[in-house]
Amino acid sequence: MITERKTVAIIGAGIVGVSAAIWLQREGHEVILIDRKGPAEGTSYGNGGVLASCSVVPVTTPGLIAKAPKMLLSADQPLFLRYGYLPRLLPWLRKYLAHANTADTTRIASALTPIIGDSLEDHTALAAGTGAEGYIHPSDYLFIYDDRAHFASDAFGWNLRRANGFHWDELEGAAFRAYDPVFSEDLNFAVRLGDHGRISDPGAYVQALARHLEAQGTRFLRADVEDVVQENGSVTGIRAGGETLACDAAVLATGVWSGPLAKKLGLKVPLESERGYHLEFWEPSVMPKSPVMIAGGKFVITPMEGRVRLAGVVEFGGLEAQPSRAPLDLLRRNAVKAIPGLRGAHVTEWMGHRPAPADSIPVIGEVPGIKGAFTGFGHHHIGLTGGPKTGRLLAQMISGRQPNIDLNVYSPARFKKAG
Repeated sequence: MITERKTVAIIGAGIVGVSAAIWLQREGHEVILIDRKGPAEGTSYGNGGVLASCSVVPVTTPGLIAKAPKMLLSADQPLFLRYGYLPRLLPWLRKYLAHANTADTTRIASALTPIIGDSLEDHTALAAGTGAEGYIHPSDYLFIYDDRAHFASDAFGWNLRRANGFHWDELEGAAFRAYDPVFSEDLNFAVRLGDHGRISDPGAYVQALARHLEAQGTRFLRADVEDVVQENGSVTGIRAGGETLACDAAVLATGVWSGPLAKKLGLKVPLESERGYHLEFWEPSVMPKSPVMIAGGKFVITPMEGRVRLAGVVEFGGLEAQPSRAPLDLLRRNAVKAIPGLRGAHVTEWMGHRPAPADSIPVIGEVPGIKGAFTGFGHHHIGLTGGPKTGRLLAQMISGRQPNIDLNVYSPARFKKAG
């Protein structure tokens, strides 16, 4: 238990903010949770639902620059761009693509592993005693390929996973069919990783965690946060919903919407929305045994409560544009190709915003020069997977304890504005 009880305002009620709130509350702090919509109303609702500990390989792998133009010109590739948004995207895109090399990809994977490598354990510890435990399901996680040659073409990424401590076995032909017969006969090779997991309803899970917080005394406020109030280099409050709330520390955890407040804190974070989509087949005719990544289409298929969710695709088009039809149509085509027998009583669609910093590393830590101002955003594809560890790290830092991992690589200091 802490020696100094603090009042902490957490801006953002997704998985990162809710996780930080739970760990702070357990350590004896008073917590105020602020969100403009409410718990799990954004990306924490619509993600793929996989506790994907092995997802340490960023999008920006070597060779991406050469592949991207061809991918953008094909309606069957999982990369889309709203061309009218390109002028606004270019400054971020240049920085992003500059990391598509062996050295940076290796460095990014090493940085992500401590945040997500024990995700199942992190979620189990987070949810203990909250009533949300039933949404967590230990499982395998499969990467499915057309054949062994297709798998071999991904050798760079698998070598990175091995270097970061991940192990797997391989299922080929009849062995794969015996494991799960629902997939197309055109898919003949799978990599199976144990010690992973899935969340059977991500939105309901985060909302259950939030209900526990409220029952334990957390104050919820549905409002936009206008500013973080500072005096003499320290946080003293939050301006939200027309009032100023006194606090000793503040955590910025609003995902892709974190940029404007981060700027007020003296940070210039190159942050973009990587728009992602999902389809859900309700009352499905078949249910996969485990969550899988279909490597050829770069999308996941996850069994959930009462439905199967297909999530993936990358689209760059900013925060304002309505969902595009082409990514959803591609997901539908890929669903039929991967699981020919998949049908649903009805199918629902969703689009959300992954927070993508240009260097693919989350922004976690205390803001330089402002005592009590902390950030926890920028998790790209791994927000659900890495949310509990991020929240726990933030709670430790706010409580004045030194976490047992090197935090420098995540530090917001790397985006400190000059002057």
